[in-house]
Amino acid sequence: MTLEEVHGQEPVPAGHDWMQGAGKALHELLVSAQRRGCLTAGVYESAKLMNVDPDNVAFCVLAADEEDEGDIALQIHFTLIQAFCCENDIDIVRVNDVAKLAAIVGPSEEPGEPRDLHCILITNPDEDGWKDPALEKLNLFCEECRNVNDWVPTITLPE
Repeated sequence: MTLEEVHGQEPVPAGHDWMQGAGKALHELLVSAQRRGCLTAGVYESAKLMNVDPDNVAFCVLAADEEDEGDIALQIHFTLIQAFCCENDIDIVRVNDVAKLAAIVGPSEEPGEPRDLHCILITNPDEDGWKDPALEKLNLFCEECRNVNDWVPTITLPE
């Protein structure tokens, strides 16, 4: 049972302007992080990074399609990642369209291997002065969602 189910809370409808703004900000953040080399994709790779250097993780994206909802192992990984993120003050969102996510971050670097996009971490680059406006918007969005007990909000990516 998820926190949303316990509280009987419905997610905020995707039609709100601030939800659309969050989707656009997430798109911008993913593109920027990929360009800067600050993006880690994959459940296993993300777990390794969070174990080694949690203070360097700035943002977490969990992604699953409808067919992934029945994957118990993936849901257990998500629960553990969510707990870790909450404990380490890492903002976290969910995306329900892995195909859109794949279109943004691109294919796997290894030929023939599909890229695991179920978990994506955005890390802080080595540059101390990097302040991404999209990251700041998403941090504010997550804070507003937590104020209404939506601890892992779902974001719809733009077309």
